[in-house]
Amino acid sequence: MLGRHVLRVDEETLSKDVSGNVYIVTGANSGVGLETTRQLVKQGGHVVMACRRPDAGEEAAQSFAGLKGSYEVMRCDLADLQSVRDFVAEFLGKYERLDGLGCNAGMANMTGEFRRTTDGLELTTGISYFGHFLLTELLLEVLKQSAPSRIVLLSSVVHAGSSRDRPQVHLGDLKYEERQPGNLAIYTEAKVANVLYAMELAERLEGTGVTTASVHPGWARSNFGSGAGLGMRVLMGLLRPVARLVNDSSEESAQTSLHCLLSDDAPKHSGAYFSQHSVLYRDRECRRGGWPMESPNPNARDMATAKKLVELSYGLVGLEGRVEAAEAAT
Repeated sequence: MLGRHVLRVDEETLSKDVSGNVYIVTGANSGVGLETTRQLVKQGGHVVMACRRPDAGEEAAQSFAGLKGSYEVMRCDLADLQSVRDFVAEFLGKYERLDGLGCNAGMANMTGEFRRTTDGLELTTGISYFGHFLLTELLLEVLKQSAPSRIVLLSSVVHAGSSRDRPQVHLGDLKYEERQPGNLAIYTEAKVANVLYAMELAERLEGTGVTTASVHPGWARSNFGSGAGLGMRVLMGLLRPVARLVNDSSEESAQTSLHCLLSDDAPKHSGAYFSQHSVLYRDRECRRGGWPMESPNPNARDMATAKKLVELSYGLVGLEGRVEAAEAAT
């Protein structure tokens, strides 16, 4: 179809037997997270579905009947850092290994209101970046013990911006206390943060057997924007007939995450950005995607910024003991 060049995981990778492997996928009850989970279970894996609404996770998981692997639904609200800590404590009390962490959940606050999480972080950034940051940091030891293991962080095409406007994280105001840009700008900054975090993690974890990737899954047909205000819902409704000509099913949009979690090639590019095709790239040469491809945004490739972001993030999520360690390493 027009504008579509879907990158797909090869059959050899999709036929791997991953029985005995344990995975965590956030936002696993719908969209890309659900399809990622379904494929991992199909190949024999055990997936812990980290969901804000466990009932929705249990309902979605009924579709796994007859598949080779298994699952467990556990509550994890990324907008509440104590919920993230509780999830990790429960997980570590039950499991001794973690082969893959899929940080899939995300949202964009399109309500028109500026909203904050339980911990006072801006809502979109709190869920899309900070919640996953804390989750990942608290799981690093079990990931190291289970190596080779993998971490996948969802980013988005929007992180790339355009040649005239390359988004960046604003290190001086990560909590949005001094500024209130538009909702899309906030979402974009969170996605830049995820690309930077995957890159920083790769350097920090070099030699441990834990590898990382940031991912643009494609223009997925999902419930993204379902909580938007009336104007945004009307606009999305008008675009829907055209969008179906160029966007992807959730199954197609899960391909890049699955490549990074399962393929033999992905770990050779730890810290890299992997992208499905997308007509939304302003840089035409990026539209066919790449596994991996270089982000066209230089602000998403700056290691000094990535390290400072991580250092500041430790304090903002309450990992104060790691702040001193980060400062000592710089």
